[in-house]
Amino acid sequence: MTALPRGETPATPETAGHPESTPDPSGSPGPGPEARAAAGPAGERAGEALDGAEGAGGRPPRGGTAGHPDSAPGHGAAADERDGGPAEEAGEADTGSEGGAPGAEGGGGDAGDDATATAHDGPAAGGGERQGGGVEAAGAMGGEAGSPGREAEPGHGAASSDATDGPAEAAAEVSETEAELAAQREVRERIERRKAEKDGPIESGGKLSGVAAELLAAVRAVESGEKPHAAFSAPAAPPPAPAPAPAAQAPVAARGAVAAPAAARAPQRTGPAAPPEAVAAVRGVLSEGGAPEALAGRALAAFGEGAASVLREDPWRLLALPGVAPEQADGFARALLGPECGPGDARRAVALVGWVLQRAALQGHTALDAARLRAALAERSVPDPEEAVRQAVAEGAVLVFHDDVEDTAEGEDGEEAAPVLVGLDRYALAEESLADGLARLARGGPDPRWTAAPQSGLARAAAEHGLVAHTGGEASRAEPVALAVAAHGLGLRAAVAVHTENGRRRLPGDLPVPVATVEALLSGTGGPGRDAEGALAVDLLVVLDAPQLDVETAALLVESVPDGARLVLSGDPGVLPSAGAGRVFADLLAARLCPQVASRTPDPGPLGELVSGIGVGELNRVEAPHKEVVIVPVRDAGEAVHRTVQLVADSVPRALGVPSTQTQVITVGHGGAAGTRALNAALKERLNPGPGRFGGFDPGDRVAYAPVPGRTTLGRVASADAEGLHLDSEAGRVVVSKEEVESALRHGWALTAHQAAGMRWPAAVVVLPGDAAGALGRTWVYTAFGRAERHLSVVHGVDQALARAVALDPTQARVTRLRGLLEALTAAEGDGED
Repeated sequence: MTALPRGETPATPETAGHPESTPDPSGSPGPGPEARAAAGPAGERAGEALDGAEGAGGRPPRGGTAGHPDSAPGHGAAADERDGGPAEEAGEADTGSEGGAPGAEGGGGDAGDDATATAHDGPAAGGGERQGGGVEAAGAMGGEAGSPGREAEPGHGAASSDATDGPAEAAAEVSETEAELAAQREVRERIERRKAEKDGPIESGGKLSGVAAELLAAVRAVESGEKPHAAFSAPAAPPPAPAPAPAAQAPVAARGAVAAPAAARAPQRTGPAAPPEAVAAVRGVLSEGGAPEALAGRALAAFGEGAASVLREDPWRLLALPGVAPEQADGFARALLGPECGPGDARRAVALVGWVLQRAALQGHTALDAARLRAALAERSVPDPEEAVRQAVAEGAVLVFHDDVEDTAEGEDGEEAAPVLVGLDRYALAEESLADGLARLARGGPDPRWTAAPQSGLARAAAEHGLVAHTGGEASRAEPVALAVAAHGLGLRAAVAVHTENGRRRLPGDLPVPVATVEALLSGTGGPGRDAEGALAVDLLVVLDAPQLDVETAALLVESVPDGARLVLSGDPGVLPSAGAGRVFADLLAARLCPQVASRTPDPGPLGELVSGIGVGELNRVEAPHKEVVIVPVRDAGEAVHRTVQLVADSVPRALGVPSTQTQVITVGHGGAAGTRALNAALKERLNPGPGRFGGFDPGDRVAYAPVPGRTTLGRVASADAEGLHLDSEAGRVVVSKEEVESALRHGWALTAHQAAGMRWPAAVVVLPGDAAGALGRTWVYTAFGRAERHLSVVHGVDQALARAVALDPTQARVTRLRGLLEALTAAEGDGED
């Protein structure tokens, strides 16, 4: 092995920072006796690992942050790891206990429960990271930027801004949400029409029976407009807008200033404004119950003009609004109903069923085992959880499924019995529509137009099949892109979709085919446009970063691919799954519905060797002669923050020539002493100090804008005015409204691995404080380490826990139905052929 310069560590994350360290007897790389003898703060701080100073080896980290207030269970960074938006409005692991209820008797949030509910990094908690580092003042944008305890309260985030105090603003919020609902209804109706027009339609949900089958039929009737239902009180969808003309055959460039990223929403439609009397009525009910009147806009968006009556009759319906916790809804109900309400109220039980399932969706599940759902209800003091679930099913609030899943239990007759799953109708519809769409494409046979295509394995698969899965690392992205270029050369309409603008940056700039993000493709602001029938104008669509597709986005995308076209889903199956609900790519691979082409192109260099080894469970030593991989051992979280700032601001730019603007810090979560909040505060103080006068931000701040889960846009604050904050991003100029600043914007020097998935930077600094050991797994490490293009620094404080985490097989913790649905469709088609 080639030793690194003095003061550096051989490129293995388990060495303690000394060139002569040796592996431990178990085979895991570890610090040798010489490294362990080099203990002492003076030696550790004598120089940076990248500087080559003597004595930087230091003693091995102790793997903990004893004595730090944020190191207790429930406060660690692992508690709120994944990307998302509304999740954190319910309270975060390290702030939930301070989130007061709107009612007089509401009480505080449940920190322990919030730790499991905030698995998606939500933008709503952005205010918490603005404290410290000279960013204490609440700026002119409104909100309490430096008050982490208040960010969990309804009304103390963006909704509490003065800008939401008038009926016009509330109506605007209603219009935007109604536009989203209208867009979803339009797509669902198109799905139903497509199913009806097909010869020999495939019946999804065929494994349902009894009440569950009747409920599914009822939900479909409501969705198609055949029957009304109180739960669907939004206005009817407007007629579909004309299909946009196909865009020019060229990648979409920066498109100038926009009010918000086109990727953040469905196509914009204007909904009717709520009458002033409806706004006043719902404000009155909220005020009477002790809830912030700023929730009026959300209530009108969710329940329509009759929101006041809905909340008065069933105060626990407040739980349907983003950011409201059960304690807050209980306080609201007590204020309205008095002593007659209690934990056993049937209305409370039904509302809690939906709330638990929605929080599960924020953790990636599209359904929950009924037993797990009952246990969660029992923790919320529901006297009869089983009856609560039955009541919710009877009212149509949720659906019951008996689909086969991997987690099967053995029945009394010795056969495996499929568990009963309970889920929200939106995810059930999305998964069934997605399964039908994937099966439709998979039935596509050989296309003679592909006969002259290059004879690669991927091209042959695309020529013979309508749906193809392609797997591989970063270097393998060139293969499906080359397929799109070859298809274009054959006269076929080809397009490439990526997860983020960062992903588009990593593609050649002179491609002859359009390249757009998935969101821009669906919204019509990028890509090839749509044909007269509303389908994408493509013969081949290549989707990169496919593991980042959530089930709802994937359903919309697949439905947009026309009959006869080819869909190639490409990605690295070893990375973290989507921030939204579902595990689409993994389920497709497991179901074996279509050909799977595995790339043989390895990622190059020491970084590629290191990450490839992690992918198969090995934490290998690699030679890094040009400092491609450097380990920086630390003893506690405070030192981890200090060393991280040094690396980003000084060592990496000076030793490698990579500026701080191209170096991304990645850590395990938002909370904790070395989470994104603490790191962003320290990095801002060093790189762009300022008072945070614009809602906690200053011009020049590096930020992450996430209006909805899984759609993070990175940029830099350019200016602020009456419209909001103006950001310069890879997608061009973005304007974040004043109302969104508190809920959707974070500082972006440090991200979580889920936020960073699908993106790469010239240099990455991965921070592993001692209290992060419990959050580590092979998939997380693989994703985090794989974000670096040229250089990776590992701020290492978890000792041997890293090697153990990599060695363990990754587990698929998400409960989904897609794999079972795909396997059922495949079996049904096989039976039909017989």
